[in-house]
Amino acid sequence: MGWMQDESGLGKCAANYVPLTPLSHLRRAAKVFSDREAVVYGNRRFSYREYYERATRLASALQKLGVKPGDVVATLIPNLPAQAEAHFGVPACGAILNTINTRLEVDTVSYIFDHGGARVVLVDPQFLSLAVSACEAMEGPAPTIIEIADEQAGLPASGTYTEYEDLLASGDPDFEWIMPEDEWESLALNYTSGTTGRPKGVVYHHRGAYLMTMGTVISWKMVLYPRYLTIVPLFHCNGWNHTWMMPLVGGTLVCCRDVSAKAIYDAIADEGVTHFGGAPIVLNMLVNAKNDERRSFDHLVNVFTAGAPPAAATLSKIEQLGFSVVHVYGLTETYGHITECLWNHDSWDNLDQAEQAAIKARQGVAMPMMEDITVLDPETGQVPMDGKTQGEIAVRGNSVMKGYLKNPEATEDSFTGGYFRSGDIAVQHPDGFLQIADRAKDIIISGGENISSVEVEGALMHHPAVLLCAVVAKPDEKWGEVPCAFIELKEGTDADEAEIIAFARERLAGFKTPKKVIFKELPKTSTGKIQKFELRNSAKSL
Repeated sequence: MGWMQDESGLGKCAANYVPLTPLSHLRRAAKVFSDREAVVYGNRRFSYREYYERATRLASALQKLGVKPGDVVATLIPNLPAQAEAHFGVPACGAILNTINTRLEVDTVSYIFDHGGARVVLVDPQFLSLAVSACEAMEGPAPTIIEIADEQAGLPASGTYTEYEDLLASGDPDFEWIMPEDEWESLALNYTSGTTGRPKGVVYHHRGAYLMTMGTVISWKMVLYPRYLTIVPLFHCNGWNHTWMMPLVGGTLVCCRDVSAKAIYDAIADEGVTHFGGAPIVLNMLVNAKNDERRSFDHLVNVFTAGAPPAAATLSKIEQLGFSVVHVYGLTETYGHITECLWNHDSWDNLDQAEQAAIKARQGVAMPMMEDITVLDPETGQVPMDGKTQGEIAVRGNSVMKGYLKNPEATEDSFTGGYFRSGDIAVQHPDGFLQIADRAKDIIISGGENISSVEVEGALMHHPAVLLCAVVAKPDEKWGEVPCAFIELKEGTDADEAEIIAFARERLAGFKTPKKVIFKELPKTSTGKIQKFELRNSAKSL
């Protein structure tokens, strides 16, 4: 970089200006923590030296496949070492990482391949048929499939496509990483849950991810060498950016293919896990674990939980088991969590359990990497901080997306007034703490997954017996919320709950399928609009 002098006679040069990128964390860790354990998956263990080499080989091999800077490389992988390696190896060749939700149906995956323009897709054998079917349904050219065998899970490669380890072997361990020349360059592409029609492609930049890792370390009060369990899927906001963060503090990434209470307790007891993130369903899973699934451990485990607010009873029980839980809030568009329920020990330690639980359910205050997070009325601006007046959560800060891929209208609309408009309705308490009052657009949050009621309704309306339908959230002890469908049948037709659920399952991902179906005349306004608030109240009483 040449000398870029300003009016003061000073300026930027290679010595004093390096674009911020999370790639720097692993490059540094390969030197500073070279022999420390970086990634663990069962019997497989990689040091930081090996982790860096594998990411380097991946970057080189992708370039040999014809991947150029700015191209998209997709993945359909559980939380395994290859998914972590892709977080560094894909951008290290200048490409953009697109981690795809493995729970989606063929049609949506095919759309994402097409819309994002994936050149290559790294696929776990469990999702090979999904990837192949999605490729076959594409309108444009299909990505090259690379298959990742998982012998520990008993999932060998099919032999039809290039295998991941063979791909790495073809890469150059001395490949020079292509670092961003501008920290605003695109790093990752993540798709929303499609709350109104097709999912939107959220584009992350290097600067936002770098600062996200720095702010999280502060908020989580992390010291060196944490051992982080990958419960949050790496296709959710890139695992809240925690995989990019671990090399910063010499941490160990403990991979978990299938999330269960036994797997979590085993990882804590056997691998010394100190941190993990997850939806409230994970907390419920641990609280309600059977005796033969539990393991004893003698250290505190720190947990970030996000999604629907954790139930007071769950919080009380899990903290007695040795877990310290902090409620956080964020969106795909903000790289994951951006607020935290920062505990005020002086004021709240002496409150009774019910009062403490009510506070812990709040979304909290801005994390360090954010500039301002507030509640605004679209017409009048800042709402009173009285804990009663509702408005929309609005966000400013470096960990906000660049925008929606190929969708300038939606991008412009979301950035109204110099803030990112979240679509979440909340109040703000006098101490500045945010608390969500309702979800815009009737989003259902089930086990950490966002489900569009509009999408589910659209699928159900294809049933020949359905005249009208409305889908709302029904409280669920295990999942937090599940879709509940209220259906008004056409005159002279008949259908039962099992038939409707089976019909929906053929058209939707499993987690989007209604878990309860009620047949009744739907309540409507004088203009014919369905009164969903009445149905929500009905669902709560089921």
